[in-house]
Amino acid sequence: MAETKTLIEIPDFITVRELADFMEASPIDVIKTLMNNGIMANINQQIDFDTAAIVAEEMGFEAVPLAVEEEEGEEGVVQPVWKQILADEEEQDLVPRPPVVTMLGHVDHGKTSLLDIIRQANVQAGEAGGITQHIGAYQVNHNGELITFLDTPGHEAFTAMRARGAQATDIAILVIAADDGIMPQTLEAIDHARAARVSIVVALNKMDLDSANPNRVLQQLAEIGLTPDEWDGDTLVIPVSAKLEEGIDDLLEAILLSAEELHPRANPDAPPTGTALEARLEKGRGVMVTLLVQNGTLKVGDTLLVDGYYGRIKAMYDFNGRPITSAGPATPVSVAGLNGIPEAGEQFIVVESEKVARHLIDDWAEDSSLQEVRRAPVSLDEFFNRLQEGEAKSLNLVIKADVQGSLEPLVNSLERLSSEEVAIEIMRAATGNITENDIMLAAASDAVVLGFNVDVDPAAKAAASNEQVEINIYSIIYKLIEDVEKALKGMLAPVYKEVIIGRAEVRQIFKIRSVGVVAGSYMRTGEARRNARVRVIRNTELLHSGEVASLKHLQENVREVKTGFEFGVSIVGFNDYEPGDILEFFVIERAN
Repeated sequence: MAETKTLIEIPDFITVRELADFMEASPIDVIKTLMNNGIMANINQQIDFDTAAIVAEEMGFEAVPLAVEEEEGEEGVVQPVWKQILADEEEQDLVPRPPVVTMLGHVDHGKTSLLDIIRQANVQAGEAGGITQHIGAYQVNHNGELITFLDTPGHEAFTAMRARGAQATDIAILVIAADDGIMPQTLEAIDHARAARVSIVVALNKMDLDSANPNRVLQQLAEIGLTPDEWDGDTLVIPVSAKLEEGIDDLLEAILLSAEELHPRANPDAPPTGTALEARLEKGRGVMVTLLVQNGTLKVGDTLLVDGYYGRIKAMYDFNGRPITSAGPATPVSVAGLNGIPEAGEQFIVVESEKVARHLIDDWAEDSSLQEVRRAPVSLDEFFNRLQEGEAKSLNLVIKADVQGSLEPLVNSLERLSSEEVAIEIMRAATGNITENDIMLAAASDAVVLGFNVDVDPAAKAAASNEQVEINIYSIIYKLIEDVEKALKGMLAPVYKEVIIGRAEVRQIFKIRSVGVVAGSYMRTGEARRNARVRVIRNTELLHSGEVASLKHLQENVREVKTGFEFGVSIVGFNDYEPGDILEFFVIERAN
């Protein structure tokens, strides 16, 4: 009688620890089985499905792929713009369009040099002033098929656009130098591409160098879940050399192969819409805006509306600076005629006339407060309410920890909190302080930033304030995990913080029979409020903290006193004022 093996469902990639848990076996036994098959892996290393299936079979189990339901259109799942556009189109109206590609990767790994070779124009010289027609996007023809490249400065710009709701890219080319391997910026680029849910093709550059070590890079890719195609994985890895101009045709071929799976399409006869890639003021031309048409066909004479600016298209140029009269889907163009400079990443539409554009802008202005509420990023405190209202089905997190030894148990513990009702999606997990790049990823992914024993860079603080991203710093691991668990269950208590609103100096002391002791003071900075609290500080020592009992200006009761005015104040529970005391006024506000 044949032996019956227990079935286990395994995802495409799984860590050694997770596989052991699935089989209720010791991780040591799993590692030994891997070693017997010539594979060296540690307990937290990811292995692909085929490898896991071999291990499972040798340990008495039968592995089957984990069934994953399609989630297109599900609330809380970021869908590429072209997928959103397709949803409203009739199938018979759709035709294939060129794929749109962005190059990402570490700063010195050759993104610009590769793009330079691909489009046969010297971008590097242009950046020093050699090229006049730089519109930030280009098209190349490979074997009769067009590919559109977005020449963004890097993943920061890529994600800044996503933070404003735009997503123009179908495929991300991850450029990795064969001598350096995967660097911190490379990992950030991968996080951004995965968060955007775009296909990744790896360009393994600098293969001409004697120090090139492609096998090490392939191993690094496999360890982070990008198993190379030559290792029977799904990630196309193309060896190239920008210096020797080798492997470029293979890279373009890989892009077209990935595009076949994506099947990008559009309706050229639909009303034109797309994304503003960049804008600038040019002498003699006025405002020039680079647009990527994503649906429909844009024509000279159309009235454009983007980011509160509008205008009739007076002239249109292709990426070579040649005048054109129309542009179809996935075509980058530079247009003149807008009455202002829009933000990169804003969606454009075409309207009937400038009068219609002005009416729409007025309507948007009236509705701006509602829009701001709708776009407000999630916080731990508010997450459960959004979950209950059906606005969220996953809690997205960016996690930074001081050391790897802290990061791994954090990630493992948080992932165990995922359930069928709500998923924990970790957009990035890395060591080091919280940076501006972390904030931009969180803003683009509607994520909360959690830090363990780390600081927040000044630039990150400013970005978090501008993008309304919540940052939570912890020094105890279980407290971080507990707060996330409470957020999932709606039990998180509101967090409050003190906000200093003004500082005053006591000048004279008065005794008033009906009031008591009053401090005659001068408002140095900020303001004093009747409903505020106040601290009394003498020679840097805190004497008292309490509520404002009364606030007067020229014998009149007032609600507030501004900088530069004299006033009288009495504080509940305190009478021992002295000239020179500092009064620090503050209010208690909800932190998120």
